[in-house]
Amino acid sequence: MKDTALSSTHIALGAKMVPFAGYNMPVQYEGVNIEHETVRNAVGVFDVSHMGEFLIEGPNALELIQKVSSNDASKLEIGKAQYSCLPNDDGGIVDDLIIYKIKDETYLLVVNASNIEKDWNWIASKNDVGADMRDLSEAYSLLAIQGPKAVEAMQSLSSHDLSEIKFYNFVVGDFAGIEHVIISATGYTGSGGFEIYCKNSEVKQVWDKVMEAGADFGIKPIGLAARDTLRLEMGYCLYGNDIDDTTSPIEAGLGWVCKFNKDFTNSEALQAEKERTPERKLVAFKLDERGIPRQGYDIVDGNGNTIGNVTSGTMSPSLGIGIGLGYVPTVFSKVGSKIHIQVRKNAIPATVVKLPFYKG
Repeated sequence: MKDTALSSTHIALGAKMVPFAGYNMPVQYEGVNIEHETVRNAVGVFDVSHMGEFLIEGPNALELIQKVSSNDASKLEIGKAQYSCLPNDDGGIVDDLIIYKIKDETYLLVVNASNIEKDWNWIASKNDVGADMRDLSEAYSLLAIQGPKAVEAMQSLSSHDLSEIKFYNFVVGDFAGIEHVIISATGYTGSGGFEIYCKNSEVKQVWDKVMEAGADFGIKPIGLAARDTLRLEMGYCLYGNDIDDTTSPIEAGLGWVCKFNKDFTNSEALQAEKERTPERKLVAFKLDERGIPRQGYDIVDGNGNTIGNVTSGTMSPSLGIGIGLGYVPTVFSKVGSKIHIQVRKNAIPATVVKLPFYKG
């Protein structure tokens, strides 16, 4: 089990540590609901250093990225980031990722922790254009500082005007006394904030200064459990739950990151799928009665016939009701459709809703 550079810090703070994607990670400190509300109402900081970072460089870097990713990376300017996915050859998804354009001919790809080796091998297998690839995952740390007070709380740590960094934009500059840090207006919570990329040797200083600067704003360390409830309230897909090697980006509602003005892995088949409408779709639902949907629970119709399964589910801390995502036949995917979630012996009625669950 690998440790992040901050594992001892989390243990000292009383975090409950669990194995996650090969790393010893903090799942919670004070409790999921407290940490969730901290991010929704103030500011919290997550250690997500288990994520993977690949540097793709050289004259043919963009050509490789365009071939393996579904979105159109040619639209990226320096200082901008883009959500995308890596389609496989069979209609599924190798991983979802964020692509950063650091400078001309230099791109940073940030991938999911559980897929680092798989993604690296996949991209390398497609690299017949001689792009320079470097895996920085073991050398870099990542902190997510999230919440409506993040800009105000962190401004004293940087000479950059943090309020001017727009969503999915970033700067490379000074932060917490460290030069050349990536300050990115990205995150997986829906409550605003930043993600900070720095070297492992620098992250303890960054963490300490972030906690110090945020003290007057109610900052707290946040674990992976609250990260999951926060992203689910926004309807953001989690790889391994809502998307994987067997789910197509079209049926997962990720058609918006599939740009068919270029050729990419399996693009012809995905375009044909989009044009004919997929047989099933990933939907969001709210329970109409009390209950908690969990991953793996059956989704059934009014006659008790299994029509799908829950891919992500929880009791929403913000809304106080059971919410979830799951795949159903397209006929059941329209907003307002009635389905049932099999919670043990009870088929609890639920309604298909439009995302996000949490409107802010």
